[in-house]
Amino acid sequence: MQDFIFKQLYDETFSVIGYIGDDAEAVIPPVHWGHPVTLIGDDVFRRHTEITSVRIPDTVRDIGGFVFDGCTGLRHIELPAGLENLWQYAFVRSSIEEIILPHGVRQIIPYTFKDCRNLHTFVCNEGLKKICAHAFEGCTQLRDFHCGNDTEISPQAFE
Repeated sequence: MQDFIFKQLYDETFSVIGYIGDDAEAVIPPVHWGHPVTLIGDDVFRRHTEITSVRIPDTVRDIGGFVFDGCTGLRHIELPAGLENLWQYAFVRSSIEEIILPHGVRQIIPYTFKDCRNLHTFVCNEGLKKICAHAFEGCTQLRDFHCGNDTEISPQAFE
């Protein structure tokens, strides 16, 4: 069983602001009441340890803060092609193993992947311009890291 709670935004798109469920795979719908879902709000999946994978539609442009905080069962997520922003602590303390960023993400802000102890692979596209300090703090298994030559990486990105 899974159910989502939505809020209409100023541009007549919708944000997911709540999740009620117990399925291993969470599937976010691309539309609600005929309008695209463009944002996953703060804390939506926080502490849902039963979730092992999440399907996010390509309509989503923003993933809020603490969305996957404490999702210790989360192993796989395919980020949407339209994604532009990952907010602070979006994946904090989750068990995500691999991240492949789509072209629209320009910056990884501080603490986005903090304490993702199972994260072993990170791949970004040429669109990523900056990785800020502490973005990967506590990611002790990160071994396979690929970014473009033009990506500015803070010296403290992995502290």
